[in-house]
Amino acid sequence: MDLSAAASGAIAAGVPPAQVAKLRQAAQDFEAMALGQLLQPIFATVDMSHNPFGGGAAEAAVQPMLVDALAKNIAAHGGLGLAGPVFESMLHSQEATNGARVGARR
Repeated sequence: MDLSAAASGAIAAGVPPAQVAKLRQAAQDFEAMALGQLLQPIFATVDMSHNPFGGGAAEAAVQPMLVDALAKNIAAHGGLGLAGPVFESMLHSQEATNGARVGARR
């Protein structure tokens, strides 16, 4: 799903552009977190002690940051397609909340 198409519809539906941007970023961050959880076991099963760099404590300390950076990069370039449905769901909730606020003021 194209996040920008849903975002333009949301702006027309009364969700402020700043809120739409926050929702879009939250959806992408969620996808990056999910990708990180999927990538972590892959890196955990690789035996790094038999490579030219030897693994060690420093590599073990940096590995979670590497997984996080990879996940964010994958999510920023389309990822698994989780961000679109998550964004739509959050947008729908926000529109419903905004609609309830408008109804309460009447």
